[in-house]
Amino acid sequence: MTSAEQQRPRTSFDPAGMSAAAFYRVLNSVVVPRPIAWVCSRSAEGVHNLAPHSFYTVACVDPPIVQFTSVGRKDSLRNVEATGEFTVNLTPEALFEQVNATATEFPPDTSEAEHAGVRLEPAEKVSALRVAESPVSIECELHSTLRLGDSTVVLGRVVHVSAWSAAVRDGRPRIEELRPLARLGGNEWTTIGEVREIARIPYDRWAADPSIGERIRGS
Repeated sequence: MTSAEQQRPRTSFDPAGMSAAAFYRVLNSVVVPRPIAWVCSRSAEGVHNLAPHSFYTVACVDPPIVQFTSVGRKDSLRNVEATGEFTVNLTPEALFEQVNATATEFPPDTSEAEHAGVRLEPAEKVSALRVAESPVSIECELHSTLRLGDSTVVLGRVVHVSAWSAAVRDGRPRIEELRPLARLGGNEWTTIGEVREIARIPYDRWAADPSIGERIRGS
């Protein structure tokens, strides 16, 4: 590292001295890119809701659990609490406009999918619908929720995953066929761009060949 790089100035963002909204904008800009859970849920009255949530990830492998966070009490959260089921649908690049449109806060008795022209279809194992034009749908039963300040983490046990057959090779869905969208800061989104592949280095190989570390440190 050069002396210039060591002395590069930094701007500090202290949550204690900022409003929650201002610091939220900072976090959204640095925790990137974020995958999007396009959550389809059903209210107790039978109204189907579709909304994107960009605080989303895998929470556990065994049992398989995914999680998304509702900032505030959104329709997705209320519906999942009421019915105990939901689907998470991959947000493909081809549906960019529709994904964004379903983020609009329509009234609870209104279907975002209908307004955005998104076709829904029955899922395999849950009563919540899935997005017909999404290449992957994850069907979930509510495992638990965790309230954190103004947000609620929703944990869903995965009971089924379906993917377009054309997108599956070597036993798994392939990223170049899925073409997912991801969220950045502000109103910024991104696509997968360049896909790079690299294998992890086992420790015994690293220990046996010092040139590996030298090459990496020098890159």
